[in-house]
Amino acid sequence: MSTTGTKPVRDSAEPRTGRGLLARPGVRVIVGAVVPVVLFVVWFFLTLPGDPIVPPYKFPSPAAVIQAGVDLAERGELWQFTAISLQRVIIGFAVGALLGIALGGLIGLSRFWDAALSPTLGVVRAVPSLAWIPLLIVWFLIGEQSKIILIAIGAFFPVFTTVSMALRHVDPHLVELGRSFGFGGLRLFFTVQLPAVLPSLFSGLRLALVQAWLFLVAAELLGASMGLGFLLLRGQNNGRVDQIVLAIILLAVLGKLTDSLLAVVQKWAVRRWG
Repeated sequence: MSTTGTKPVRDSAEPRTGRGLLARPGVRVIVGAVVPVVLFVVWFFLTLPGDPIVPPYKFPSPAAVIQAGVDLAERGELWQFTAISLQRVIIGFAVGALLGIALGGLIGLSRFWDAALSPTLGVVRAVPSLAWIPLLIVWFLIGEQSKIILIAIGAFFPVFTTVSMALRHVDPHLVELGRSFGFGGLRLFFTVQLPAVLPSLFSGLRLALVQAWLFLVAAELLGASMGLGFLLLRGQNNGRVDQIVLAIILLAVLGKLTDSLLAVVQKWAVRRWG
């Protein structure tokens, strides 16, 4: 039988990437909002005034948390605490990420430095984050330096690990092509090798950003007079569960916003250099 003019039959199991409803940004936003809305409704009914299922001293109502935010905003503390925590995260994250890229590039491209530094960095990485705090306080007291250094330590290792491992698997033909154009040293690194590992680099950066927020809370809980971590501790000491929940929500929102911003930068960078 002749097959002229017939069309190939599409495999029913073939994925229809980008053709479903979830490919539409608006639909994804709506679907992503379902769980938060459901959780908020459950929270509302668990803490209904009059005869709440969960007592207010254990879990405050949404209205109580909003009122706590309004009170802190009127005193100027809400914006001050949020800004100082955000500033600490940005500075510590930037320092840790830059050091991670530098040392990750050094170890990923040099067998000598890999053999010389990797064992030591592996030991340092195994130290729990809270173990650094007493030493940093002894060295730098309870100041900004100790907090930023702790955040930088948290941000350093995800970037360092992903960059060093990714650089070991860069296509050698791509490197040779760069060298044929006269590139070498730092120029070869920034022009050829680093762009080749951009997806891995941004994966490390996004993990580092999460770590930066975790280490921020650890630093502020154990030694701070301002910040969202301090608000958590003050709420615990004063029995203000509404302030504790407010601080948790603010940390979650700020963490998500900064990650979303980094995701936008990632898309732009991949289009530009990927």
